[in-house]
Amino acid sequence: MKTLLILAMIAATAAADQITKLAVLRSLSPGEVHAVSPGFNLTLGFNEGASFGMMSDLMAGRPLLMVALTGALAIIFAGMAFRADTKREGIGLALIVGGAVGNIIDRLRQGAVTDFLDVYWRDWHWPTFNGADIAISLGALLVLTAMLRPSRSKELSFDRT
Repeated sequence: MKTLLILAMIAATAAADQITKLAVLRSLSPGEVHAVSPGFNLTLGFNEGASFGMMSDLMAGRPLLMVALTGALAIIFAGMAFRADTKREGIGLALIVGGAVGNIIDRLRQGAVTDFLDVYWRDWHWPTFNGADIAISLGALLVLTAMLRPSRSKELSFDRT
């Protein structure tokens, strides 16, 4: 059951990420801004770096290097997910892997990651991001909370059978 849950979470996360990116790619042109609400826009952009545009200059024009690095980390985190002691930790790691897989697909398909979520306050904009970045961030938060306050409840533990 544990393996199936982890695989389902990885697949669902990557699929949801790709579906949202496909919808945005079909709806917006690069640089086009669609105001959704105060403080939030949809803005199509492409990122050659890591999450939130980190290392963009270093990784520009090197999508296969980013695929290799991201893929290696995804394999490590997937192994950790399958050995996780709690559902919180396992799901967190699965979200990280699913987000990484979503971004790997982008890099293989188009050489860069599709970003479209633009959160801002007045003139300050957080780096544009996507659903994979949300999954990775949420997964990291779940893993961190599992480490800081391990659950002792049988309800949150994976069956060892």
